[in-house]
Amino acid sequence: MKIIIIGAGEVGHNLTSMLAASGHDVTLIERSASLCKRLEEENARIVTGNGSSARQLVEVDVSDCDAFLAMTGDDRTNIISSSLAKGLGARNTIARIHDDTYSDNSLINYQLHFGIDLLVNPEAICAVELAKSIRNVGRVAVENFARGEIEVQQLRVDESSRLIGKQLRELKLSAHTRIGYIQREGQGEVASANSQLQAGDSVTLFGKPDELFELRERFNPKQKVDLARVVLFGGSETAISLIRLLRSPRFKLRVIEKDPDKCRDLAEQFPHISVIHGDATSLRLLEEEQIGEADYFVACTKDDEENILTCLQAAKLGADHVQLVINKGDYDQLLGILKTMLGIELVVSPRSATADFMRRTLSSESVVELANLPKGGRILEVKINRSSPIVGSLVKDIVLPPNSLFVALQHKFKAKVPTAEDTVLAGDCVIVLVHKDQEKALLKQLI
Repeated sequence: MKIIIIGAGEVGHNLTSMLAASGHDVTLIERSASLCKRLEEENARIVTGNGSSARQLVEVDVSDCDAFLAMTGDDRTNIISSSLAKGLGARNTIARIHDDTYSDNSLINYQLHFGIDLLVNPEAICAVELAKSIRNVGRVAVENFARGEIEVQQLRVDESSRLIGKQLRELKLSAHTRIGYIQREGQGEVASANSQLQAGDSVTLFGKPDELFELRERFNPKQKVDLARVVLFGGSETAISLIRLLRSPRFKLRVIEKDPDKCRDLAEQFPHISVIHGDATSLRLLEEEQIGEADYFVACTKDDEENILTCLQAAKLGADHVQLVINKGDYDQLLGILKTMLGIELVVSPRSATADFMRRTLSSESVVELANLPKGGRILEVKINRSSPIVGSLVKDIVLPPNSLFVALQHKFKAKVPTAEDTVLAGDCVIVLVHKDQEKALLKQLI
């Protein structure tokens, strides 16, 4: 695959190394001549130049590239260069963004307007990784799909539930949720409209996180949901994305931030959280804020050294779960040590999370296994190419093999649990749940 990358910062450099090592033909364009010189040993073509210049893009044969990745630290540069690359014939364009302005589609869809195939926020990807272990302890261990918009949870049907004995078609669930898999007495089945729930069933659900949470009481009226106390150190982009992911009332959020202006902005933007003006590297402040009683402590500033120090202090004070964000590549070799020796439960890096996301996005494989469920259930991500027999079909008109089910549909600009009236287009990704016995028959129908 021919790939052009703009920007040789932490993210761009890491992607260049990873993709070149995977055998791709990579060209990296960077303004700084001195930075380009330091990258000469990379197994990639290094060009000193302006990635926002149409002339420069023509010189590197952008019309021939399979993927164009604009990964500088400046949103406007990334958007302009990606839009130019698309206009000049690049097959797929991906722009890195930070400013929430470009993710807000309430007035205009920036991605569609500029003709960009995908907008990527490394800090938002990082926040999804952090949220996975916070949002629901009953969550299935699934790779992040649908950009964190669709979640998978497992619930047990209590004997007091009013759902017992009813067919799924009678439950009147939200269009944004779907029961996908039912485990009962050592057996597993992909759910259908005629499936009935029984006491003791373990049910796997797909849908928007907030709506799945609201369903818990219907499956087990006796279940009490404990309030989770989450403390974030730093009002960074990662923190803001994490606050949005944890907007359920069951999370009590506090943010500790040194910059008074950021504190003011956070308090205005998120009136439901507590914002503390202070420095979390101060042991006295952590003690005053009773960090030892927090369920989760997440250090997510831009300063790696401060993040590490506060995590060590939080772990020593007794916080149940400590999570750390590392921004620089210098600490890559130490991540394992930080987790195993220093009591830090989870270490994530925007650059590494973005590299993993890009590896999946740029994969030429049509089918990716996301997870295995007990008793033969499998969750697969299938890329729909132009030659697929289901392109242009309504979901209601696609007859799937027995023991298989669509659970999510991802278009370029959004992801959702599909309804009967949704149309599957070339380039979409569908998330399917299938029993292993029907996998070959399903894939034959989709690819």
